Amino acid sequence: MKALLCTELGPFDRLGVQDVPSPRPGPGEVVVDVKASSINFPDALMVKGMYQVKPPLPFTPGAELAGVVKEAGEGVTRFAAGDRVVGFCGSGGFAEEALAPAERLMSLPPAMDFDVAAAFGLTYATSLHALQDCARLRSGETLLVLGAGGGVGTAAVELGKLMGAHVIAAASSDDKLAVCMRLGADETVNYGRDDLRERLKALAGGRGVDVVYDPVGGPYSEPALRATGWGGRFLVVGFASGEIPKIALNLPLLRERAILGVYWGDWTRQDPAGHARNTALLMEWLSQGKLQPVISERVSLSDTPAALARIFERKVTGKVVVLPEA
Repeated sequence: MKALLCTELGPFDRLGVQDVPSPRPGPGEVVVDVKASSINFPDALMVKGMYQVKPPLPFTPGAELAGVVKEAGEGVTRFAAGDRVVGFCGSGGFAEEALAPAERLMSLPPAMDFDVAAAFGLTYATSLHALQDCARLRSGETLLVLGAGGGVGTAAVELGKLMGAHVIAAASSDDKLAVCMRLGADETVNYGRDDLRERLKALAGGRGVDVVYDPVGGPYSEPALRATGWGGRFLVVGFASGEIPKIALNLPLLRERAILGVYWGDWTRQDPAGHARNTALLMEWLSQGKLQPVISERVSLSDTPAALARIFERKVTGKVVVLPEA
């Protein structure tokens, strides 16, 4: 089978498509014939050696996938060959076949396309966990989404509106913000052009923002935190800017603000019942047409390194889907 291999950490152009042996499932594992997988920012960080999870070299990146079960390992009773599935493999998804823990897979409804399913899981699951479980976002509150044009950002905009929030989408270009408006954003901020702090003062007024969703970090975090009102919650989702901000602790003290870390991957292991609950809710909303993943590109395995570079450079709106059979 063909797979995209990372043989050394660093430049994306060192990745290459190679013929490798098909995986064999161990106990509790499933081999999936991959129909679609999607690129997430952590995939790019993993190739760079900048992510907290560091698979041994060589490895195939790609954390989430959708496809058809080829073979189930010992002890797997939920799935059998021929079943349509979607889920998470951690790494290995950018290949024609991938190995995944059965507990990290779910059945794929017959009417759902593989590419939509692959673009759905990680970003929406992260955002729902952040907004619902960490921030306790309530209907009528104001939500500020930084990096609103990216994968988790567009998901947060959609989910925020679905949960009844007034959503302010902040991104680096008017094109990205136009997508956010189509997803339901009430207000927008182009922080590539506008002064974020002043614009938020104008939009949030004296009350301030209730929740900040921040997957970007860097110079945008502090003005966003300052824009929160009494009891505001600031969600630390990631650092796509490449810079981890240093926040003065008097800022949360002044208005009893809370700074909350969001580590969805580890949370799923800490609270599998909560993860199952959130997954069921997301699948229900998706099947009802209440959520519509933004897919900006569909690429082949050979085009995936360039797409990873675009993700890393924050030049992508929504999600990029990899089609291994293309």
